[in-house]
Amino acid sequence: MKLIRFLFFLVFVCGGFSAVRAQESSASGGPVAPKKEARLVLPVASHNFGDVARKGGSLVQDFVFRNEGSAPLVIVRVLTSCSCFKASFPKRPVPPGGEGVIRVTYEPLKSEPGTFSKVLQIYSNSASGREVITVQGNSIE
Repeated sequence: MKLIRFLFFLVFVCGGFSAVRAQESSASGGPVAPKKEARLVLPVASHNFGDVARKGGSLVQDFVFRNEGSAPLVIVRVLTSCSCFKASFPKRPVPPGGEGVIRVTYEPLKSEPGTFSKVLQIYSNSASGREVITVQGNSIE
C-alpha cells in the first residue's frame, strides 16, 4: 500500500515539474512554432450503390480526399471488412493542400445476395489517425 502511495506521489510531483517547465519555456518570450501535421479530409465518406445485379461484375467508386494539414500526408495502410471489397490508394505522400483518390472495388459475386454494408478503414499520419469509408447496397440474383 505504501508503494502505491509513493508511486502516486512521484507521478504527481513529476507531472507538476513538467507543467512548470512548459510554462517557463512559453513565458521566456521565445516563439512557439506551430506543430506541423497532416490532416486527411474526406468530403464524401460513403456511397450507396442501390440495387445491383449479383452477377453483373465489379462495382467501383472513387473517393477524393484532401490534405488540409501543414505536413505531407502518408497513408500507411487500408483495411477492408471482407475479401469481396478491395481498395487502392496513393503510395506516395500527398503534399499539404494536395488531393488524392482512394478507389474501392466491390465484387458482389463473392458474397451472398441481399443488402450489404462494407467498411474501409484508412490509417495515416493524419491528426485523426484513422478515417472510415462505408459502401452499401443491395445485391440481387
